[in-house]
Amino acid sequence: MFHVEQSALSESQISALLTPYLPEVPDGIAAQLSVYLDLLLKWNARTNLTAIREPEEIVRRHFGESLFCGLHVGSQTATLLDLGSGAGFPGLPIALLRPEIAVTLAESQNKKATFLREVVRTLQLGNVEVWAGRAEALPAERQFDTVTLRAVDNMAAALAAAAPRAVREMFVLGSIPPELLPGFALQQPIPIPGGQASSLFRAIRG
Repeated sequence: MFHVEQSALSESQISALLTPYLPEVPDGIAAQLSVYLDLLLKWNARTNLTAIREPEEIVRRHFGESLFCGLHVGSQTATLLDLGSGAGFPGLPIALLRPEIAVTLAESQNKKATFLREVVRTLQLGNVEVWAGRAEALPAERQFDTVTLRAVDNMAAALAAAAPRAVREMFVLGSIPPELLPGFALQQPIPIPGGQASSLFRAIRG
């Protein structure tokens, strides 16, 4: 389906690296992630998309943790906003895992938004929209069943922007101070596989 010269990792290598995070890798996802990985490595060589440079670590930390989050997104979720998407985590892998969800990637940095559009175009992802701007600038009526956040610079500001957009739930890869979540019930943290001592936090609208 996709033609890429000299992939950094084979589909079988990617699937093996993802096993702790995604016990069953659906057909086709490894091929899509291989293309995504090669695009990320190519772009990262000239613009700083991620500090992680090793292909195996990108698969584990970025793809694996994002897919692990996607496993926990509610089955009733039809729309998802990935706030401060960066290089597309966790929103893009979730879009691959859960193609029934309409995913919006909000990214205010132009270079990163341009990269996201390139991935969406290359992988022909009809369920993904790139919002090249701050999430606060989205039209007021734009709300989403689920909002995800990962590796944001200012968690308090990000949660303040995310909360009005989340109809059902929010997921944060990192830590959430409970006092920043009025109107949401913070669930027990879910340990993320891989020994990175990080957790997935789910907050459900009360």
